[in-house]
Amino acid sequence: MLRFLLRATAIVAVVSLTATAGLSATGTSTPSIKVGLDLANIDHTCKACDDFSQFATGNWSKLHPIPAAYPSYGNFEILQDQNDDALHAILESAAANTAAPAGSNEQKIGTFYRSCMNEPAIEAADLGPLKAELAKIDAIASTADVNAEIVRIDHIGTAAGWGLEPAPDRKDSSRTILSVSPGQLALPDRDYYLKDDDQSKKLRAVYATYIAATEGFRGIPDAQAQSDAQAIIALETEFAKARPPRADLRDPAKTYHPMTVADLQKIAPDVAWPTYLGRYLATPDTKFNVTLPDSLGAFDKLLVATPLPVWRSYLSFFLINAYSEVLPKRYVDASFTVLSAFTGSTEQLPRWKRCVQQTDGQLGEALGEAYVKKFFPPAAKSRALSLVENLQTTLGEDIPTLSWMSSQTKTYALKKLTSFGKKIGYPDRFIDYSAVTITDGPYVGNSLATRSFGSDREEARIGKLTDRTTWNMSPPTVNAYYRSSYNDISFPAGILRPPFFSPLADDAVNYGAIGAVIGHEMTHGFDDSGRKFDADGNQVDWWQTADAVAFDARAKCIVDEFSSFDVVPGLKGNGKLEQGEAIADLGGITIAYRAFQKTAQYKAHKKIDGYTPEQRFFLAYGQVWAGAIRPEFAQLLATSDPHPLGKWRVIGTLSNFPAFAKAFACPAAAAMIRKNRCEIW
Repeated sequence: MLRFLLRATAIVAVVSLTATAGLSATGTSTPSIKVGLDLANIDHTCKACDDFSQFATGNWSKLHPIPAAYPSYGNFEILQDQNDDALHAILESAAANTAAPAGSNEQKIGTFYRSCMNEPAIEAADLGPLKAELAKIDAIASTADVNAEIVRIDHIGTAAGWGLEPAPDRKDSSRTILSVSPGQLALPDRDYYLKDDDQSKKLRAVYATYIAATEGFRGIPDAQAQSDAQAIIALETEFAKARPPRADLRDPAKTYHPMTVADLQKIAPDVAWPTYLGRYLATPDTKFNVTLPDSLGAFDKLLVATPLPVWRSYLSFFLINAYSEVLPKRYVDASFTVLSAFTGSTEQLPRWKRCVQQTDGQLGEALGEAYVKKFFPPAAKSRALSLVENLQTTLGEDIPTLSWMSSQTKTYALKKLTSFGKKIGYPDRFIDYSAVTITDGPYVGNSLATRSFGSDREEARIGKLTDRTTWNMSPPTVNAYYRSSYNDISFPAGILRPPFFSPLADDAVNYGAIGAVIGHEMTHGFDDSGRKFDADGNQVDWWQTADAVAFDARAKCIVDEFSSFDVVPGLKGNGKLEQGEAIADLGGITIAYRAFQKTAQYKAHKKIDGYTPEQRFFLAYGQVWAGAIRPEFAQLLATSDPHPLGKWRVIGTLSNFPAFAKAFACPAAAAMIRKNRCEIW
């Protein structure tokens, strides 16, 4: 994935054509993004060979202070704001059209958005239909009841304790099987429960205050609410202890454990697995994947050892927390205090923007279909596909030249590359939302309906042939991704706009921006995790032993480099966690540059605005990452996100790339020339 974008939801679950102008979180017009290079961003007080991130984008932060509602702010956020402005106009129109045919997508998105914007009705409804779910939790009288409620609330979007989801079988990706995994932690990472430093203690205290506040909103006395908060955190801490560090999970072998119900019953005997999983399995011998057996074993022990009142408090809180963004203002405000502590944001996004994002999150392809009709014509899709195919051809030309890879591995690498599924802009077949009913009733009811619909749709895939046409992101999203089990790459329409791509920009800019994105996603298929899947998306070791050893040595160079960078004073990057994205960045810039070298602009070697084609290519890459970040959010990302900070994605990547040094005539001793250069592609 190119980048993780924080969307303003409840507690930190992080936790990346010109639209109609709208209001940003600061109340001003959304800034525009210039087609081509923005020379005003260049900081001429810094030399390109000393710090290219500062040189290419140093003036950006001076011109664009971080708005109060944002944890970070840069070109990604501005482009997403522009897309949100476009979606806002679509939704306002749909909401005003009360004559839209019942059951049509326009009626659904318009009504959903209208119910989100109706704050008086939200306040009047209070918890609304969640009260029935909470009553079931309050009635828990046995461990069997605990597990039954875990299944119930998992179906409506709350993975507490343990959770279920469909996924292609790692060893036979043609079929979709059930996957059983530990439930979510409310805080972004296990470390936030386990570290004993002052900052971690402070954040846990903020979290405890939030839990107690949600209890108080339901009428629970303060002393009991405070006690419940500590008990909930203690239970989650035990869950956290049973989980491996996030970086360890990059190895897919550590999260693939095919089992039968009988196998799982031995690991967690106090859970009636046949009762909870039986309807998903054709026979008792049907295999499914248990991602972390040890964690489920730990859950089983906690299931018995934890008093039932604690389970009731825990499940009630997790349900309310999962829906806090769609509940009355007191819940939204309370959850924002936690979000603020982790991100440094001091204001909430305006109501309309949160409602746009909620609609995009719950009815993404219905809203996305309207978006692409207006802002992403077929010609744009065709142009983007041509770029993707050009980069694919270039990577295919590069693989045979690798000195460290054997001919056998090269042959299969080329097979995998040519087998990539390519998704551009939007799905060929949008999701059919006819089974979900959206009404002018309580907003929380509509959110329940969409989440239940999503679970029904997902569960229907279990035991079936894998549907390779599905998307993981809605069309307006500013991001891109590669999926190992599908062996496909996807580029939503939302990212196929300036500063990433424009038919009006010169080739240097397009290849340095969207070209590097395309190359990035392609080389994810060959990063430390993606390389362990074959052309069909099966988890298979297709590498010659010596080649795998050579790759791992080159990947360690990346790990060491990104572990040396400062995130905030006193905190280094986690190179082991970030290696996949850093490898993809280096591969992406390498392949994009080689593709750019085929263009007429590169061959003509004429300057534009005083910069050579090569320099414009690297400036375009650097300016994609223009932005600023709050220290609280930087620390959060360093703990939980596999993406390095934008600054280091520029410096760390280009300091390994000789063509950059040549383009800017960097002396051998320059800071932007890494002495022990990392090289893979």
